[in-house]
Amino acid sequence: MDKSPDAFRTISEAAEELDLPQHVLRFWETRFSTIKPLKRGGGRRYYRPEDVMLLRGIRHLLYDQGFTIKGVQKILKDQGARYVIAVGEGKGLDEILPMIEQAEAAGDEAELEDAQMLASPLLDQDSRDKLSEVLRELLECKRLLERAREH
Repeated sequence: MDKSPDAFRTISEAAEELDLPQHVLRFWETRFSTIKPLKRGGGRRYYRPEDVMLLRGIRHLLYDQGFTIKGVQKILKDQGARYVIAVGEGKGLDEILPMIEQAEAAGDEAELEDAQMLASPLLDQDSRDKLSEVLRELLECKRLLERAREH
C-alpha cells in the first residue's frame, strides 16, 4: 500500500522516490544545512514531505542543470529553500525570478514565499533544450575567460 503524500519517509523510501543511493542523501545532509530529517532512536531518519521536495530540487540542480554543490549552496543561501523546491517541481525559472525580485524589493516575506511557490508550469522540452544549450555556451565562455586570466 502506498503512503499518503503527507506521510514521513524513511531514508530508503526517500532514496527510492528520488532515484538516489541512501549514502548520497546522508552526504547531502553534511553539505546542505537546510536538509534536516527528523532522527529517532537509533539514528533512524524520517524525511518530511517538504524535505523530499527540497531534495528533489537539489537533485535537479545538481544532476539536470549541472550546478556544483557550492553553486546549489549559494542558491539556497540567496534564494531560499522554497525556490529550490519550486525548481525541483519544474516551475519555469523565467516566471519565478521576476516574482522573487519584486517580493524582495518590497521586503514582504509572505509575498516572497508566495512568489516562490506560485510560479508557472514547466517549460516545454524545446525551451529547456535551448536553455541548456545557452548554459553550456556560457560555461564554455566562463572557462575561456578564466583560462585567459591565468595567462
